[in-house]
Amino acid sequence: MSGIGTRHLGAGLPAAVSKGTRVKLVKRLALGLVVVFALFYMITRPEDAATAVEGAVGAVFGATEAVGRFFSSLVT
Repeated sequence: MSGIGTRHLGAGLPAAVSKGTRVKLVKRLALGLVVVFALFYMITRPEDAATAVEGAVGAVFGATEAVGRFFSSLVT
């Protein structure tokens, strides 16, 4: 069957490329796109990027504190 919409994503890859290798390739590509977007955001809007990082770090510290309080309340 050859027609519009019948080709799948891996059709252009060699037959020796396994499904696991394709998944790794897609993950690597997605990570690369995230890094490029983060760098672009940091360069074009540094104040907003700093605010986002501060918020993320604050959320991690808040979650860590909450987990600590949880385990403390289990002990008492």
